[in-house]
Amino acid sequence: MDQLKLIFKRNLWNENQVLRQILGICSILAVTNLMINTLVMGLGLIFVISFSSLTISLLRSFIPHRVRMITQVFIIAAFVILVDITIQAQLPEVSRALGPYVGLIITNCIIMGRAEAFAQKNPPLLAMADGFLAGVGYTLVILFISFIRELLGFGTILGFNVNFAGFETWTIMVMPPAAFFIIGLMVWAASAMQLSRQQTQKPAPPASSVGQQASR
Repeated sequence: MDQLKLIFKRNLWNENQVLRQILGICSILAVTNLMINTLVMGLGLIFVISFSSLTISLLRSFIPHRVRMITQVFIIAAFVILVDITIQAQLPEVSRALGPYVGLIITNCIIMGRAEAFAQKNPPLLAMADGFLAGVGYTLVILFISFIRELLGFGTILGFNVNFAGFETWTIMVMPPAAFFIIGLMVWAASAMQLSRQQTQKPAPPASSVGQQASR
């Protein structure tokens, strides 16, 4: 249970894949202009990273070390193909909007990073939990970015019109540079909050040492 709590905190905040490790940026620039596209991409990544981490952990004792990377890519690709086929069949419009970016989940640094850093060295259920929470952390960040971009760029949320009277949409928000700018602000805010928390938790020097420094 304690280990699950650590995994939860690490993936959702302390070592968030986007805000703290700056991973998976390419897909964010491309798919976060509409929340529905972002949600589908996020759910697809959660599925892939969860089950690829589970599979890699189950097979970790049987995979020769020298071919582990290519084996991991093969496992990840199998789940990505499954997700891509499902989206094409069930959500054809979203599939067309996402274009090649679903297939590019294979190269997402977050999945390979969790496979190498955690799934390769830990039991299956913990590996799956780590992958799931890493995907959730990623998805929450990109949903927040897409919420801002869709609201300001199209005047909608999940396709529903919420445009206020007299509000003019910002064309820049539907373009990839807007995502880059928002990510920069979020990374800055997260780093500032982490630094502030570390400073407040830093123990104060003992009173005796303060008195000695003052006497000198």
